[in-house]
Amino acid sequence: MKIKMDGFVLSIIATIGLAYLFPHWGTPQSEIPIDTISAIGISLIFFFYGLKLSPTKLKEGIKNWKLHLLIQASTFLIFPLLVLIFRPLIQNEEQEIIWLAFFFLAALPSTVSSSVVMVSIAKGNIPAAIFNASISGIIGVVLTPLWMGLFVQQTGTDFSFTDIYVKLIVQIILPVILGVLLQRFFGAFALKHAKLLTRFDKSIILLIIYKSFASSFADNLFSSISLLDILLLFIAVLALFGILYFLTGFLAKQMQFNTEDQTTAQFCGTKKSLVHGTVFSKIIFGNLASIGILLLPIMLYHAIQLLIISIVASKRGLKEKHISDLK
Repeated sequence: MKIKMDGFVLSIIATIGLAYLFPHWGTPQSEIPIDTISAIGISLIFFFYGLKLSPTKLKEGIKNWKLHLLIQASTFLIFPLLVLIFRPLIQNEEQEIIWLAFFFLAALPSTVSSSVVMVSIAKGNIPAAIFNASISGIIGVVLTPLWMGLFVQQTGTDFSFTDIYVKLIVQIILPVILGVLLQRFFGAFALKHAKLLTRFDKSIILLIIYKSFASSFADNLFSSISLLDILLLFIAVLALFGILYFLTGFLAKQMQFNTEDQTTAQFCGTKKSLVHGTVFSKIIFGNLASIGILLLPIMLYHAIQLLIISIVASKRGLKEKHISDLK
């Protein structure tokens, strides 16, 4: 099978390179209003997300409650607890930041578009995938700050549940609700121009990534991180993904799910959203200088999940097609 590098992953790498070469554009002294642009962009991302939500498909997927329970438990309970096990091993402040970055990854909701696409390719339960991927983002607005609130205060960040939830409601929840309310008028338009809207989403995410890494590069926070450290981070993220992938598959079999539901559980229960990761990091961590480091695990995880799941999805899709042809 020919492995193809995802264009968005390459764009992320290029954006980090740009932040390294020109960090001054992302500093507080810059005349470019990146924070204002990204704040407006975030609200538009979730407004368009609301426009594309299909109540009909959500209703179709809501019935399989055991599958939903496993996926959401994997996303918001098993994943964070797995990372929490390693907290006693922390010995210094640098390790604390790295661990917090992994815990932030673990506390994030699932991604929507790639989960549904991969489940579709693998011939899984598409309505259930749509339901879980959609509801995960809403649950994450509540649970991710709760998880992070247990540890973020120890980094010296001004962490206020009230401020964070107000920002999340204004920038995420209200735009989604507005989008859902206007879906009957503009829903078809959003679906027709879905590719264009996806490019807009990715552009805003890249802008946030640039700002995060520019701040970190400007303060020389990556000076203590070597290529070996990056390699170790990659191995740790890969191991984390592998454990969750096989664990959700094992639990799905124990719960006697059919093949379609097993696929959906593994694909949706292991996914983490880079969109929510960049948005939540901006709201939860504010202008914390180490925010670039905090985003490293989620970006590595994003690349790994796209690569591995796309390969697995293609193989499962071909297998299911072969079985169908034999019947």
